[in-house]
Amino acid sequence: MKFPMTKEEYEMLKNELNRLKTTERKRVIDAIAEARAHGDLSENAEYDAAKEEQGLLEARIRELESKLANAEIIEPQKVKSDKVSFGATVTVVDGDTGEEKVYKIVGEYIYDLEKGEIPYTSPIAQALIGHSAGDWVEVRTSQGIKEFEIVKVEYK
Repeated sequence: MKFPMTKEEYEMLKNELNRLKTTERKRVIDAIAEARAHGDLSENAEYDAAKEEQGLLEARIRELESKLANAEIIEPQKVKSDKVSFGATVTVVDGDTGEEKVYKIVGEYIYDLEKGEIPYTSPIAQALIGHSAGDWVEVRTSQGIKEFEIVKVEYK
């Protein structure tokens, strides 16, 4: 399975992976060694906590390695399409209120809802993907179903 992401997001994840494999892994190994030095491991809360942290760290490393190995770098400004996909900036009108909203469909790790950036895995993005200006889409939300008309699709 491919994971779409921008070059910026790819570099951010690569840097996080490097930090986890070098700095964080060493820190956790040192914490385990220190906890072991305190004696009886069966009743050693520090040891248990350090081992749990090690498990979480190694899981995150595996997740990042998988995402990076299966990354599909997309440069939105080079996309030539009238359909919504990863990297699109989409202007929609709320069918109930008539309010205009702008969403930019980005990766899972760099979105900022305050700026209208939504991850491609979100319900709104999933509803918009594959559609063009003039289309109506339905989005299932916690408040029920909302309808939006797509007004404009841009790649910038």
